[in-house]
Amino acid sequence: MAYAVDFADVSTVGLESSPVAEALAGLRANEARYFKNKYDHAFTVVPADEATSTIDWVHRILKDERDLVIGSRPLEATEFEVDGIRMAYVFYESGLSINVMYALDDGGKRAVGFKLSDGMEIPEELASTFKFARQKSKLAGTIRGSYFVIKGAH
Repeated sequence: MAYAVDFADVSTVGLESSPVAEALAGLRANEARYFKNKYDHAFTVVPADEATSTIDWVHRILKDERDLVIGSRPLEATEFEVDGIRMAYVFYESGLSINVMYALDDGGKRAVGFKLSDGMEIPEELASTFKFARQKSKLAGTIRGSYFVIKGAH
């Protein structure tokens, strides 16, 4: 069942099994606020079992581009298009959020972003490869993030 993320009243709905559920809910709400303010887009997520094609696409990009396999279980995902950019998000039980920004026009920006919820450790599959910058958020506390540019076509 789809859940429209409310950034005014942050909820852990769908994320309860995460050991950092409150922080992950804040991270998800932070993303929802960004897309509402920038694109007037309502950020809506579905349970992972209803978003297998989105999750498979994200995982295929990670595997093809950087030979990465995420060890944590996906809890929720979303996919949508804004301003000619295909966006996909996967929220994991560990507190990790992965997003793919994929411009539909050739030559546009294409990247994968990683965000770590406050209180979680850097996943071992990312620790040796990526450096994480810190960002403060009223909704999510301290967010640590990193990214890489997508080289191939997906």
